[in-house]
This record gives sequence, C-alpha cells and structure tokens, in this order.
Amino acid sequence: MEDYQTGKKTPKKVSLEICLKGLNARLVKLQKKKSEIVTIQEEGSIPTVIFGGKKNFYNRMKNKITKKEWKDLRTNKLYSRGDQSKKGNLNMRIVCDEKDNEFYLEVANPLLKEPNKAHSPRMRFKLRIPDKYFHEVIDIVMPNITGKTSKKKDIEGYHAYSIELKRKNGQYRVHLTYDVETFGRELKFGGKITSNIAAGIDVNIDKVAVSVVSKQGNLLAHQTFYCHEMEYVSSNKRNNISGEVAKEIIDYILSWNAGSIVLEDITLRQDHDTNKKFNRLTHSFAKNKLQKTIKSRGLRNGFQIKEVNPAYTSVIGRFKYSKRYGMSVHEAASFVIARRGLGLDEKIPKELLQQIRKLVKPHLIKILGSMEESEKASKYGKQRRKRLGFYLISIDEFKQNHHWKLWNVVHKTLKYKNWELQLKEV
Repeated sequence: MEDYQTGKKTPKKVSLEICLKGLNARLVKLQKKKSEIVTIQEEGSIPTVIFGGKKNFYNRMKNKITKKEWKDLRTNKLYSRGDQSKKGNLNMRIVCDEKDNEFYLEVANPLLKEPNKAHSPRMRFKLRIPDKYFHEVIDIVMPNITGKTSKKKDIEGYHAYSIELKRKNGQYRVHLTYDVETFGRELKFGGKITSNIAAGIDVNIDKVAVSVVSKQGNLLAHQTFYCHEMEYVSSNKRNNISGEVAKEIIDYILSWNAGSIVLEDITLRQDHDTNKKFNRLTHSFAKNKLQKTIKSRGLRNGFQIKEVNPAYTSVIGRFKYSKRYGMSVHEAASFVIARRGLGLDEKIPKELLQQIRKLVKPHLIKILGSMEESEKASKYGKQRRKRLGFYLISIDEFKQNHHWKLWNVVHKTLKYKNWELQLKEV
C-alpha cells in the first residue's frame, strides 16, 4: 500500500483509489485470519472443518438445498488405502473377469458380513478404463509372477494402489494413486550435468518454450508449445492439458537424444493491484502444475533434472540472443536457462556495453541534473535519486561487481522497438 501511495508502483488495470480500497479490504481480511490462527495456536485447539463444504452448509441453513442434497454432498467420497500384501488393496480393488473380458471394481460391504466368516462379501461394478491410461492401469492392478512355490504354483506379486471413489452428478469415478518408478534423478544446486545435450525450459501461464543445447552451450533447436486454455479452464482440464503438453515436450526432447532438463526454480506471486484475473492465474500457477508435470514425466523417462536461479533469464535472452538467433523472448530465455544449467556465464556483449556508456549513462546524468529542488526534497525524489545513483555506480564499477547488476541496469533503462535499442522512462 505504501508503494502505491508514494508513487513507487502504479496500478495496471484500475484507478489508484480502487486499488487502495481493494488492498485495504485484503489487509483487513488477512489480519482477521491471522488473529484466528494465533488464537487457535494459543489455546491448542483444532480448527473447524465442514464436510460437504462451508458454502453448501450455509446454503442448507438458508434452505437453498434440501436435506437429501446436503447428505449426498457429505457422503460422496469413499477412500481405501493400498496394501501390497492384500492383492494391492484390501477393501476396494480392480479385477479382470477373463470370461467376460471386462474389468470390475470390487468393494467390500461390511454390512452383509456373516458372524462366522472373516471376510465381508464384495459388491461388483463394471469399470471403464480410458484408452490412454489402459496399459498403465493394467500394469498396476494385474499381478506379476515373482517365482514358484514348493508345489510348483505361481507366486503372485502386487503393486499397492489406493482408490478414492467419488460420486458427482450421478456418476461414479475411480481415482487411483500409486508409486511411480523413476529412472531419472534431480540434481542439487551445484550438481553437474553429465549429458552431451541438455534442454532448457521456460514455463509461462499460456506457453512453454524449449531450447535444445549442446554441452558447449551452442543452440541446436528451439520450439514453443502453446497451452492458452490453461488461463481459463477448470482444475480437472488443467491437469489434462498440463499432462498432454508435458508429453509433447518430453517427446520433442527425446527426439534430440537430450539427457538433461533444466528448469527455473520459480514461484509466481500474486499481483496486488486488485487485478482479479491475474491473481487467479498466478494463484493456480503458483502450484507449478505445468512444471511439476514436466519434471515428473522427465524423471520417469530417465532425465537428469536441474533447477536454476531464474534471475534475469528473460532480460539476457531478449538483449543477447533473441535478435541473433531470431527467437522469441521466451525461447531465448529457455536458451539462457539451459546454458545456466550447464554452468556457463552470461556476460554483457561489447556492443551492448557501448550502448550503455553512450546512451544510458548520459541519460541518467541528465535526469539527475534536471530534477527540481522540490522533487529532490520529497520522499519519492530521494528514492529516485538513490536508484539512479545506483545505476551509475553499477555502470562505472561493472568489472568489480557481479554482472547481474549491469543486466539490472539494462532491464530498467533499455527496450527493443523494431529491433532497435531505445531508452525507457526511468
């Protein structure tokens, strides 16, 4: 709020008044939430929970839904934990009937259990498995022959899989959860990539850019995979889209015989100017749905996965590589990510350094000299002078400091227009 009040930030989509009003309302809400959590901590109590949903609970109180609908909402899930020693799952399991050549879901019914019997009878329901998951599910639920007994009978081994049965709109859906065997590995921060070819991936809300790079840091190929629907579809569809996009990306990387994948270690924060649309996008994207899917599929396919610091990857890509290779900014950023994963440095090109000295430095000195005394005395004016002074020091002492400081100056002061460098308002 202070940044907006002093002019350090400006709202992008709404007026300043509406922005401050929205931020104030958000602050009040967060303070209330904080006080509730602190009270629960001090008392050592347990937070309240409503099965069936809080919104539905209040709808029932207002008679907007019937008692039957409310009960249905509270009893629409059934969960059974997996157990390897109980044919994969004790209470709910998927079986194949060889006579019918059909798959069924067997659910134990304890209500019909007889006193003298150890096991409950099972209810059987026909199950339809989607084609794209058919072979994967079969590998999990069907037994593997692990050996022979002394009587020459087969010893069957099972994978443990948990089942969650959900009822929605009159349909029953079966959700399987199981451990996936991975052949790849995640490299630590200082881990070295050993493969001859690596792929850098720049993940965005609506697109994923991929660059394939040799061990020496030379560009071999680049491509963008679009997923615009991720911006507005429901959570279930997002899962499906992220899976399909990840499959395309991994297949593309495999076609180049790459052995490593480099990603950004990044989490998007919400924009705080009451822009609901962007807040919603970044909130859902902060869970790294696309990135986690790519990482998971990459590990299953035997890739080395490395995450790098995302600082200035887009800036370096835009000003150093996009014009040279004719790439988009995101593809250039993925190229920088791959090179950073390989441990290569990104120094300022000589041509760009000359432009900083010829264009940027005189421009900053001119701004400082033209500032009025009233502006210099104001809080915002002092902050601005300090920032401009920092840029000038970074230009003069760029050899003594980390080169990211100079990239920061480039980011704040320069822009491309028709592939020509122009000055920004600072």
